Amino acid sequence: MKINAHEIYHIYNQGNNRQTIFYGEEDYREFLNLFRKYVYSHCKVLAYCLMPNHFHFLIYATEHSAILKRIGNIESCELSNGFRLLQSSYAQYINNKEKRTGSLFRQKAKAKSMNDGEAHYQFTAFQYIHQNPFKAGLVKNLEDWHYSSFRDYAGLRNGTICDRVLAERLICFNGADFIAAIYQNIKDDLLQKIFDKRDWSPPVSTEGRTGGDAKSVPIGP
Repeated sequence: MKINAHEIYHIYNQGNNRQTIFYGEEDYREFLNLFRKYVYSHCKVLAYCLMPNHFHFLIYATEHSAILKRIGNIESCELSNGFRLLQSSYAQYINNKEKRTGSLFRQKAKAKSMNDGEAHYQFTAFQYIHQNPFKAGLVKNLEDWHYSSFRDYAGLRNGTICDRVLAERLICFNGADFIAAIYQNIKDDLLQKIFDKRDWSPPVSTEGRTGGDAKSVPIGP
């Protein structure tokens, strides 16, 4: 995961072979607790969504994010190492809890810079991350999904993971119009720009539907 300071990244990963990574509410909570422990201090979080078999974060990389450190024979930045520790610690937690063995995640989380294209790619990623539960058929209304930052931006919860002031400034959206903006359709050509297609195939949700694929679907409350 190559990280440059002062860029916005869409960071994502899924379960190995698209397997479930969150089995219950306590698992989502544990993942976020571990995220705070290993990743939170190395970056600014603009948005996130945890899904049954994958996760998404929209991250603003700080100077600290890009600091390189040597881990054995590998040189890694602080942000990349934070996600490595998050995944390995959470995998150990799930393996113990579910009495399972083997890999839980695909080996590495992927990071796609939203500074590679036009400014609206950043807002596209912001929309897409929050729309995921609806597109996967998990909820009828985005505000019903408790494992994303949607409820924080919508004023339904006072979460502390995201820097909402920074997000409004960097992504250039009006907080007062957040709900209407997020419920807008995303055009296919924009959606394709927020993933590295060499590394990513859309995950399949536990409902047997694609969990946020490259197709635009009408959404609304």
